[in-house]
Amino acid sequence: MRERVPEPARFEAVGKSAATFAALADLLYAGQDFGHVHQAVCDAAPRLVEGCEHASLMLREGSRYVTAAASDEVAARVDEFERIENEGPCVDAIVSDTPQFETDLAAGSQWPRLSRRVLAHTPVRGAAGFRLVILGRKVGALNLFSDTPGALTTTSVEQGIMLASFAAVALAAVHEHVEAETLRAGLVSNREIGKAVGLLMAFHNISENQAMEILKTTSQDMNLKLATVAQEIVAHHHRKVT
Repeated sequence: MRERVPEPARFEAVGKSAATFAALADLLYAGQDFGHVHQAVCDAAPRLVEGCEHASLMLREGSRYVTAAASDEVAARVDEFERIENEGPCVDAIVSDTPQFETDLAAGSQWPRLSRRVLAHTPVRGAAGFRLVILGRKVGALNLFSDTPGALTTTSVEQGIMLASFAAVALAAVHEHVEAETLRAGLVSNREIGKAVGLLMAFHNISENQAMEILKTTSQDMNLKLATVAQEIVAHHHRKVT
């Protein structure tokens, strides 16, 4: 039977959690990039999840896994061991639909090779992994580690699921922001290219295709992006006019 938390302590914990989630939510509205969100989630995990002392975010890039962020060197090292042994909470969480959870790695583990390395080279004794699904794609997992056997409990799992879900929402928002910025930049570039083509057609009495070929050839010869060449042509025209 779990020991009941005294009311003042429980309210204090709830208050800290709410403040931490509020700080994380600010990232969504500040237009932060992926790296900021990755690191903020890992830094927040030990404050939000009971028994968690280290955290990391591992992402799948093709056939390999990379650590996008870690709360400290311990978490980063466990990630490294997971990659070496190709087993562990992160690897399994990405593939499976359920959280991966070991309260005591020394008491027999579903990841025997990983556990041997972790027990020999880190203080970690418990581990859990929660998949990250962003815009319908399994992209990685949130890993949580404890130095005390049994410190990660079912409550920890519930809190880990909540944090992983929050991370997925935050990263999806960043993804949408990046796509919007890319689209906006593309529209600006296309507009500049259109202006440059029009100027070349007018001043050299050539067709649209010929003007476009001049832009492409100049871009290749100068090793510059097409949009950059177009911007220079438009800017040069404005300087001559003024």
